[in-house]
Amino acid sequence: MSFAVKICGLSTRETLEVALDAGADMVGFVFFEASPRHISLGTARELGRLAKGRAVKAALTVDADDASLENCIEALQPGLLQLHGSESIARVRDIKQKFGLPVMKVLPVATAADLAELPGYAAVADRILFDARAPKDATRPGGLGVPFDWHLLENIKLAIPFMVGGGLNAGNVAEAVRVTHANGVDVSSGVESAPGIKDPDMIRAFIRAAREAERAMTSSRIASSV
Repeated sequence: MSFAVKICGLSTRETLEVALDAGADMVGFVFFEASPRHISLGTARELGRLAKGRAVKAALTVDADDASLENCIEALQPGLLQLHGSESIARVRDIKQKFGLPVMKVLPVATAADLAELPGYAAVADRILFDARAPKDATRPGGLGVPFDWHLLENIKLAIPFMVGGGLNAGNVAEAVRVTHANGVDVSSGVESAPGIKDPDMIRAFIRAAREAERAMTSSRIASSV
């Protein structure tokens, strides 16, 4: 499984171009009004055209109904639906069947108990993203800049790719990859100067650090197989 670097919550042409030019494999766009990264359908249409053919476009929604999903799919033309709410296993399956797009389910993690439903979601999703569980009083489920205990994922064995997010930045992404052996990393607040404001230099630094982590993981696997 190839390693993927995802920059999420992009909302301007400038920062999208930076992410694409720096080599992001996936670019995420937020359709959730409570988030400072929320974009309109018109902006999604514009940015979607800019990213077409250059990276996988992910549409992030939170417990969206079918009509909302249809609208963001029509505007962005995504290659991946990122379900970041409390969608049930059955709902994930139904969304995948109805819209015919790959689905990445986000699982919030704080303790080992949060992994109980992982087998069910892994059976219906195409990819899993492990994110830090938001506090009970949070107004949104992610993008809060707080990591979780990556050691909870040390022995995870999945037949589908999985990514790690939540509180990642250029300084800690290598450790997250080393501990989890994830197939990819996802960042949003870790490349921002303020909530919702992406920083070009931080984007470039994160992607460089993630690529170095990818190379280190590949070297380690090669060495252990010799």
